[in-house]
Amino acid sequence: MVKIAILGPTASGKTALALWLANRFNGVILSLDSLALYKKIDIASAKPTLKERGKIVHFGIDVLYPNEPFNVTLFFELYQEAYDFAKKHNQPLIIVGGTSFYLKAMLEGLSSKPPISAMTKERVQLALKDLNNAQALAWAIDPDFAKKVQKFDRYRLEKWLELFFETGQIPTRYQLRTKQPPIIDKLPIFEVQIERAVLREKIRSRTKKMVQNGLIEEVKFLYKHYGKEPSCMKAIGIKETIEYLEGRYDLNTLIEQITIHTAQLAKRQQTFNKTQFSSPIIRAPLDQLKDLITPYM
Repeated sequence: MVKIAILGPTASGKTALALWLANRFNGVILSLDSLALYKKIDIASAKPTLKERGKIVHFGIDVLYPNEPFNVTLFFELYQEAYDFAKKHNQPLIIVGGTSFYLKAMLEGLSSKPPISAMTKERVQLALKDLNNAQALAWAIDPDFAKKVQKFDRYRLEKWLELFFETGQIPTRYQLRTKQPPIIDKLPIFEVQIERAVLREKIRSRTKKMVQNGLIEEVKFLYKHYGKEPSCMKAIGIKETIEYLEGRYDLNTLIEQITIHTAQLAKRQQTFNKTQFSSPIIRAPLDQLKDLITPYM
């Protein structure tokens, strides 16, 4: 059965490409996006509209309500559902999204993670106040991890420190011992290449369009019904709009803050895709990817 993956930073055009391929080749789409999972979060997630989806069967969209719990194993279940459906109906499966960690976990196996105590989280936040020391600790304790991490990658350092402080073990070795077998064996992976200056303008333009299309009203509804505590309410686009609703931003600042934070996310996504996959990735500008992918379909 044909299956491919399309990666790329947010706003790079990968969703539109996946829709085009699915329409042309009667494909099924699995969305790898941690925000598109949620019902009621339509504009902030930039998920394809019902009109855009048309008759294409999608998995990974509108699965949970914002106050329902989520963990990465849900994507394993969604992949299996999408794969079984595509195989049964003899359709190609197109995996697409910006949250590449989920794809990496399915390709390489997911390591179990212990519950992180409040005391450990407090200790981690204290350690992260000095990123130089945190980075030096990683190099001293776990060089296999440190050499793979971009300098001062706060997010990955935070996860490493949580595991180290909670277990007292070298995180890389702990993860190897607890790793589950992968659920995907071979998979052609494509990534949208785009210059950062061009991407930033696309992000700014998309942000303005999201605001025009009702982002503020959507977040106001979410805030009223779910509050600020669910993890999805801390997502880029939502958290800044809450700041706006609470009077901390004016409209121009809201757009600027979402643009800045989204561009920072896009940079992290590009870095992850470049450094974290052992499988080769076929990279090309969006207008060239159609021709590169077509022979695989």
